[in-house]
Amino acid sequence: MLHLKKVSKVFNLGTQDEKWALNGLELAVKSGEFVTIIGSNGAGKSTMLNIIAGTYQAEKGKVFIDGQDVTKTHEYAMGAYLARVFQDPTLGTAASMTIAENMCLAELRGQKRGLKWGVTKARRKRYAEILKVLELGLEDRLNDKVGLLSGGQRQSLALLMTTLTMPRLLLLDEHTAALDPKTAAKVMELTNRMVEENRLTTLMVTHNMNQALSHGDRMIMLHQGRVQLDVKGSEKQELTVPEVVSKFGKSLKDETLFTAETN
Repeated sequence: MLHLKKVSKVFNLGTQDEKWALNGLELAVKSGEFVTIIGSNGAGKSTMLNIIAGTYQAEKGKVFIDGQDVTKTHEYAMGAYLARVFQDPTLGTAASMTIAENMCLAELRGQKRGLKWGVTKARRKRYAEILKVLELGLEDRLNDKVGLLSGGQRQSLALLMTTLTMPRLLLLDEHTAALDPKTAAKVMELTNRMVEENRLTTLMVTHNMNQALSHGDRMIMLHQGRVQLDVKGSEKQELTVPEVVSKFGKSLKDETLFTAETN
């Protein structure tokens, strides 16, 4: 489904601050897989998502989605292939627009826009039904501006909005990191439900080791722009935090691998 072939990305080329964020990265993800991604700061996690999403262009290598070469596809056109939820709850939704308007924009992502009225009566009715799954009462607040919602409500809405067009690929960039533990757990519960029910191919970046081990069916560790660990199935289920840290501690001992919160 997704294939990164020898992808490399460099920042500040030719200067004393030159940094190869990705260095010949190879990764193949099957349709329907839920892959969690861990690694130290600067390991290349977010850069990889930005390359896939078209935010950055790779210096070398190719990116394929369903066999199509999207390496040079611009970010605005990648809406036809994928959806993304960011760490910052204020990203991914428009604060000055209503809940209904945000959902309409998400539904029309990647499509040609005309002069027809966007939020129709039929759409409002359908959006209200869809929002009930969140159990946050947002179905009764369609006219409220998104800026009035809490961080957890905005992340839940952003996640639900990604399913309106059933993307081929869902990118989650530390989407619970800015939330309190209770809200983060609720958003992760919703994430699992959405991914499973819609069989979404998903990449989730996280600094929370326990989160990476307990969610998804495959886990990879990035280090210095390459995959250093790739586990799935029973092997992933049986891994513990101390085992992963111990196994790869020597190469990562000088770096902060994960946040202190691993519960």
